[in-house]
Amino acid sequence: MSTAPPTEAPPEPPPERSPRKRFLMAPRVFIPAAAFVIGFVLLTVLLPSRTEEAINWLQAGIIDSVGWYYILLVAGFVVFSIVLAVSRFGNIKLGRDDEPAEFKLGTWLAMLFSAGMGIGLVFWGVAEPLWHLADPRPGATGSQAPDYDPNWYQAEGAEGAAAEAASQALPQTFIHWGVHAWAIYVIVGLAIAYAVFRKGRPVSIRWALEPVLGKYVRGWLGDLVDILAIVGTIFGVATSLGLGALQIGAGMEFLGWVDEPGDLVTVLLIGSITLVATLSVMTGLKRGIKWLSQINVSMAGVLLIFVLIAGPTVFIFREYIQSSGQYLQQFFQLSFDVGAEHGESGEAWQSAWTTFYWGWWISWAPFVGIFIARISRGRTVREFITGVLLVPTVVSFLWFSALGGTAIYSEVFGDGGLVDPADGPSTVGALFQMLDGLPVAGILITLISIMVIILIATFFVTSSDSGSFVVDMLASGGDPDPPTWSRVFWAVLEGLVAIALLVLITGEQGGLEALQTAAIIAALPFSLVMLAMCVSIWKQFGEERREWQRLERERRTKELTAHVTQSMIDDGLIEPNGNGGEAATDKAETGPTRA
Repeated sequence: MSTAPPTEAPPEPPPERSPRKRFLMAPRVFIPAAAFVIGFVLLTVLLPSRTEEAINWLQAGIIDSVGWYYILLVAGFVVFSIVLAVSRFGNIKLGRDDEPAEFKLGTWLAMLFSAGMGIGLVFWGVAEPLWHLADPRPGATGSQAPDYDPNWYQAEGAEGAAAEAASQALPQTFIHWGVHAWAIYVIVGLAIAYAVFRKGRPVSIRWALEPVLGKYVRGWLGDLVDILAIVGTIFGVATSLGLGALQIGAGMEFLGWVDEPGDLVTVLLIGSITLVATLSVMTGLKRGIKWLSQINVSMAGVLLIFVLIAGPTVFIFREYIQSSGQYLQQFFQLSFDVGAEHGESGEAWQSAWTTFYWGWWISWAPFVGIFIARISRGRTVREFITGVLLVPTVVSFLWFSALGGTAIYSEVFGDGGLVDPADGPSTVGALFQMLDGLPVAGILITLISIMVIILIATFFVTSSDSGSFVVDMLASGGDPDPPTWSRVFWAVLEGLVAIALLVLITGEQGGLEALQTAAIIAALPFSLVMLAMCVSIWKQFGEERREWQRLERERRTKELTAHVTQSMIDDGLIEPNGNGGEAATDKAETGPTRA
C-alpha cells in the first residue's frame, strides 16, 4: 500500500493537432538551443584550429578542475537514491494510488535491460578492461612510469603485479558502468516520473523542478533548464555517434572492406546512419524505435552467448563472481578516488576515464531519464530505484566479464597480441581483435564480425532517433507527439555535431578526445539542474508524507470518535439520533454524563 495521499488523475492528453499546427514549437526553448548547436557546428567548420584551441583550453582548465566535483556529485547521487529506496518514501506510487503498473515486471525489467545496452557497451566492452590491465590507475598495483612498456605484464605471466593488475581491471570497469551510472539516471527519471504521473505535468525537465522554481518554472528559468537539457543531450548523443562510427570503421578495416578508415569514411558512415536514423524517427516511437530496439537486444544477446561459449567459459564465470565481489569490497574506495597524491598523472587518468564517464552519463541523463520514466508508470519509488540500479548493472557486469574477461585471458594466459607494444590496446579495434583470437572457424568469426557492425549501426540509429525524439519533446514544450519536421531537424543536427567533433577538429585520436571533452563540458551546467532535482524530490516527497500523516490522523480521529460514541450509546449515556447515525442527543442538558 502506498503511504501517499490520494491524487487526482493526470489530465487528459492534448487533442490531436491539425496539420497547420504541426509546425508549432516552444520558440523560447527551440530557437536558443538550435542556435547554440548550429553556431558550434559553423564555428568548427569555419575556424577548426580556433575551436580546437578552445577545446584544449577547456580540457586543461575546466575539466581538470571539476574532476573532484563529478566524483563527489555522483557518489552523492548513489547515496541519495539508496536512502530514498529504503525510507518510507519508497512506498510512494508514481501514479495514482490505485493505479497498477503499466508494464508487467518481466517486460519492465527487459526494457530496463535494453536501456542499459548501447554503443558504449559495445565500444568499451573489450577496450576498457584491456586498458586497465596495460595501464592501471595511478597508485594501483602494476602502475608504472609514463615510458613503461604496455606489455609489461606478459613478462610475469599470471604472477605478482601482473596477476594483481589483471584482477583489478574488471572491478575498475564495473565502477564506471555500475550503480554510479544508473544512480544518475534514477535522479532524472524519478523526478520526471513523479511530475508527470503523480502531478499530471507535461513531459519536460522544467516541471521536475517546480517545487524549487515555483512560478518561474513557466518563465525564463524554466526555458533555461530545458535548453541545458537539449544541448547536453545533443552532445551526449553525438559522442555516442562518434564512438560508433570509429568502431564501424575499425570493423570494416578488420574485414578488409577498406584499407584504412580515414575522415571521408567516417563522414560517410555518420551521414549514412544518420539518414537511417532520420527515417526511423519519422516513423515514430511505436514502430521504428521499438522495432530497432528489439533487434539490438537480440543481436547483443547472440554476441554475448557466442563469446561465453567460444571463449574461456569457466574463466569468464569465475572472473564474473570474483570481480563482482571485489567491486563490492572496494566500492567506497573507488567511488571517492580522485588520484590526489599522483599529480598530473592522476588528473590525466581521471579526466580520461572517471570524469569522462560521469560527464557522459550526465549528458545522457535527460534522454535516458525520460525513457525510464515513461516505462515506469504505476511503480513505487522503491521498485523504480531497485530495478533501475540493479538490473542494468548486473547485465553490464556479465557483458564486461565475457568480452573483457576473454581479452584478459588471452593476454595473460594465451598468445596475447591485443596490446600494441608501443601504443597499448586499440580502443576502436579491440573487439574485433578479440573475436579474431577465438578458437572457432574463420567464416564464423567473419559472420559474427558482420553482425557486430550491424549491431553498432542499429545502436547508432536508436541512439540518434531516441535522442532526437526526446530533444524534440523538450523543444516542443513537453508535447508527447512532436512534429515530424523537428524530429528530422534534431537527428540531422546530432550527426553534424558528431562530424564536427570527430573529423573537423584533429582527426581520429584527437577527435576521440574532443568527443570526451565535449561530453564532460556539456554535462557541467546540467549537473546543477540535477542537484536542484534532488532538492525538488526531497521537498515533494516530504510534503506528500506530511499530507499522508495528516489524512491518517484525521482517519484515526474519526474512527476513535465513532468508537467512543458507540460505547456511550451502548452504556446509555447518550441516545442515537433518529436516523440511526453516530450523532446523538444528550439525555440531560447538564450533569456529569454530558458527552
